[in-house]
Order: sequence, then C-alpha cells, then structure tokens
Amino acid sequence: RDLHSFPTRRSSDLDLSMTRNPWADSTLLGGQWSPAVDIYDSSDHILVKADLPGLSKEDIEVSIQDNHLILKGEKKKDSKIQEENYFRTERFYGSFCRTIPLAVGVNADKVEAQYQDGVLTLTLPKREEAKPKQITIDVK
Repeated sequence: RDLHSFPTRRSSDLDLSMTRNPWADSTLLGGQWSPAVDIYDSSDHILVKADLPGLSKEDIEVSIQDNHLILKGEKKKDSKIQEENYFRTERFYGSFCRTIPLAVGVNADKVEAQYQDGVLTLTLPKREEAKPKQITIDVK
C-alpha cells in the first residue's frame, strides 16, 4: 500500500464505518446498518437530517436523553419476495439505533420533526444558556 494514499484511504474507511459495518453480512439473513446524518449548528438551534429511505414514520423513534439524540427504527424487507428469488441484494434491512452526542443543551419539549421523501429533519432548539451571548463593551 502506498503510504501517501493512507490518510485518504483511512478517511474513506471511516466514512463508510459511520454508515454501515463493512464486515457485516449484507445478505437477507443479516446485516447491520446505521442511517447517514448531516448535523448543522446555528446560533438558535441544531438541525439534523437523517437518510431513512423506505421507512414509514411509524417505523422511526426519536428521543433525547442525557444530551444525546437517539434515532431508532427498523427497515423491513418485502415479505412477498422469497430469499431464493433474489439475484443480488445490497440494501440494508433490520433494526438500527444511532446515538448522537449533542455538544450543547437543547430544549427537548420544543423539538420539531418532519419526514418527507425518506429524509427525517429534526430541528432542536438550543436552551437559552447554550445560545451565544453578545456582550456590549463600554468605551470611556
């Protein structure tokens, strides 16, 4: 392996590990997966977008515990298609649980959730004490 390509290769390996386990059995018999997320920080809130294609909103559970956002759910395979009829399967099925540490306190009572086109969007308002404060300096 070329040593100059190692950091780039490791980075891509890390990116892959954040979304799924590359050593897991990805056949119909098993497999582990974890939804990919984007997290944005603004002065008033944290915005989280999670890719959850093929799930209904009833298959998704969202909670906040001890400054952690927890996403749980299950992606079910089509029971009408028999395992022996598959030529190839690359999509992941089964349960997932993703715990995301939050750098600041959020107001759990005011979290807003929207789910559209397979993307879960969460708006987590920051607590007042977590918001940046502007301090005026008196010049004399």
